[in-house]
Amino acid sequence: MKDMDNIPAAMLGIGEAAKAAAAELAFASQERKYAALVGAAETVWARREAIIDANCLDMAYAEEKGLSKAMLDRLMLDESRIRSIVDGLRAVAEQKDPVGDVITQWDMPSGLNIRRVRTPLGVVGVIYESRPNVTADAGALCLKSGNAVILRGGSESFHSSAAIHECLVEGLRQAGLPEAAIQLVPTRDRAAVSEMLTMVGLIDVIVPRGGKGLVGLVQRDARVPVFAHLEGICHTYVGATADPAMALEIVLNAKTRRTGICGSMECLLLDWRFFTQHGSMIIDALLKAGVEVRGAGELQKIDGVTPATPEDFGKEFLDMICAAKLVDGVDEAIEHIRTYGSQHTDAIITEDQQAADHFFERLDSAILMHNASTQFADGGEFGMGAEIGIATGKMHARGPVGAEQLTSFKYLVEGKGAIRS
Repeated sequence: MKDMDNIPAAMLGIGEAAKAAAAELAFASQERKYAALVGAAETVWARREAIIDANCLDMAYAEEKGLSKAMLDRLMLDESRIRSIVDGLRAVAEQKDPVGDVITQWDMPSGLNIRRVRTPLGVVGVIYESRPNVTADAGALCLKSGNAVILRGGSESFHSSAAIHECLVEGLRQAGLPEAAIQLVPTRDRAAVSEMLTMVGLIDVIVPRGGKGLVGLVQRDARVPVFAHLEGICHTYVGATADPAMALEIVLNAKTRRTGICGSMECLLLDWRFFTQHGSMIIDALLKAGVEVRGAGELQKIDGVTPATPEDFGKEFLDMICAAKLVDGVDEAIEHIRTYGSQHTDAIITEDQQAADHFFERLDSAILMHNASTQFADGGEFGMGAEIGIATGKMHARGPVGAEQLTSFKYLVEGKGAIRS
């Protein structure tokens, strides 16, 4: 473990080692990267009891800090979740290697052949909170895409992340790749984050994965480019023609499957015509499931509903809490989402294809869904094996950021003695 008494000096050393490793990873063979990921997966499974023991230390620390049940759920690891980490590592290993992939090519009258090919970004800095599985996801995706990565996990997941990181390093060691390709900042001190944000020339892009406070800090203070992952203020609009049984199932899943993830539904918009025809069935089901429904207007008359305040709309609860409102048609739903959404994931439930097309056309969220739960906003569910985050900005990467999104491109130009007149 690095000496972190002098954090600026220690972070400089980490950055320089990462840059050197990135230069080697840029031309590492597909076979070696595959071997490193499979080796890491096998090591995680072999050390699962030690990882769970480390996680117990983190859970105790988090409980002392008074974290909510939803946040504790994000932090908790058991054998099932470790199996998911292993499966994610293997899935990334099996993906097509994006480095060197020819995006497009063409010939010019001058005799030049021009190819645009994928190339690694270089060094990626990932700053994340609570969820220790991000250590494996981010490490795997950066390695697959030929990037070195500097990981700075949340203080709550300190021990869990370290245990998982050791498994990733073991995979690198077995494959003969530089161990500095995946580094974990070994301190809870927030000064390390401040250093990362200013490491121009050593870190090529920062990916913040966490709450609004973390993302806001990174966007405000970073001198390094940022892939922004803002709040997951996800809406589900139940349209006038929605199938009631389908709507009920989707809404319950979107809110209650896992409340602490960014794809959890935070606001339910019910069409007036649906509500007039089918009543409070969806609200009642949410209440019965233990969700605190903060309703506006007519919804406040439903027994058990808590009156909503203006602050409840546009809020990421990450808990068994949901804002709810009646809207008059798809355009009013769209206007509400434009006003209060975070351009993360928004869904429409309807049997009217024209209404769904209108919803897709008029909204510009990173992910839009029709007749599906917002909980599917996940790189693994998109076939990416894992994700480093959901980018809500519009520059370079958007939506789930997988291995392919962690590449840039360069032009390879070949001629046969071509000269320009």
